[in-house]
Amino acid sequence: MHKTLSYPLHLKSTLEDGSFSGYASVFDIVDRQNEQVAYGAFTKSLHTWQKKGSLPKMLWQHDPKSPIGVWNEIREDQHGLYVSGQLLLDVQRGQEAYSLIRKGIIDSLSIGFTVARSRKSYIAKTRVLEEIDLHEISLVTFAANIQARITSCKAITSTKDVMEKIQRLTTLIRE
Repeated sequence: MHKTLSYPLHLKSTLEDGSFSGYASVFDIVDRQNEQVAYGAFTKSLHTWQKKGSLPKMLWQHDPKSPIGVWNEIREDQHGLYVSGQLLLDVQRGQEAYSLIRKGIIDSLSIGFTVARSRKSYIAKTRVLEEIDLHEISLVTFAANIQARITSCKAITSTKDVMEKIQRLTTLIRE
């Protein structure tokens, strides 16, 4: 007996678009500079950027001469400063960065900022950053905040790869 199963498949694109997301800063982590970012530290700065109708720049290794993409979303959540962006694949450095991200070589993010308000934590012996004026967010080799990481990278595969995955799924369903 032959069964026919029908499943909807929505394939938006087989092209890679340079999209990725992650955390540019994670709250309450003592970083390599002996600082920690407090929950809510970005609120005022993000509001200021929103009023301007723009977002901080996406740079390569904090180099102001190397913009490599655009941020589509920057927001605070309970964990830290969440970001999602898109590398410009028609810019050589953006294309290189995307390749390095996909291979897991570049996996860290870092913020460029000025401190608007901080306090000393005598218990932890750190500087707690309570209010940050965010200037830019960079893809970096080594982040000061070791939990500031790229968490996902859109890597849509070729049509052939998608068809092979569908074939494997079909085989599993038949078993």
